[in-house]
Amino acid sequence: MTIEYPRAIACGDSGVSIEFGDRIDVDLNERVLALDDALRSAQMHGVIETVPTYRALLIHYDPVKATFDSVAAMGLALSRAGRSAGRQSRRLELPVCYEGEFGIDLTTVSERLGLRPCDVIDRHTEREYRVYMLGFQPGFAYLGGLDPALSLPRRPKPRLGAPAGTISIAAGQCAVHAVEHPSGWHWIGRTPVSTLRGGTKPHFTIEPGDHVRFYAVSTRRWHELHRADAAGEVLVEDSA
Repeated sequence: MTIEYPRAIACGDSGVSIEFGDRIDVDLNERVLALDDALRSAQMHGVIETVPTYRALLIHYDPVKATFDSVAAMGLALSRAGRSAGRQSRRLELPVCYEGEFGIDLTTVSERLGLRPCDVIDRHTEREYRVYMLGFQPGFAYLGGLDPALSLPRRPKPRLGAPAGTISIAAGQCAVHAVEHPSGWHWIGRTPVSTLRGGTKPHFTIEPGDHVRFYAVSTRRWHELHRADAAGEVLVEDSA
């Protein structure tokens, strides 16, 4: 059966998912973000929140003020109206320490891939990554663009306590962890930059549509930057 996109799917009694496809793809993600921006501009009555994902936009609405049909119709109409300029993509650089306790899986990863640890670091820092979505946990950023040579399946069993700032890889993707939580990904480094800032707006340092590059720092430099971050200094700026 051929599925025609975009399509609207009900998510419970107060959610609509506007789907653009069934794969991880830059073009699909751009359409998701364009619809997200268009809905925000439209300020549709009853819409509470929108959540962009890899390939779809989830729209939460108040069922007292709106209906599935009205929200779905608006979402589909805006998704077919053509591309807008949308949000401006930023290019950000994040410091990462891959040493010792910060990259506890680096040696295991390098052995499984048949690479030296320094080669894993080089391959990881040479790429530019696209932030496709935030999800799973607050601020957990899913990044595409990982070097295929670093692709590994997730660990057989998740572990507790991946610290905030952990940089992990799995299933051809890279992630930036904003809060401490369990994770089945491979922890290869950690950034001293807080990517979740609940008391400020925007709440997240990196957002969907951004592009990110990593650069390696020493353990000593990590602690210096961590203190600066805790003091409120802005360590990440748009390099575009």
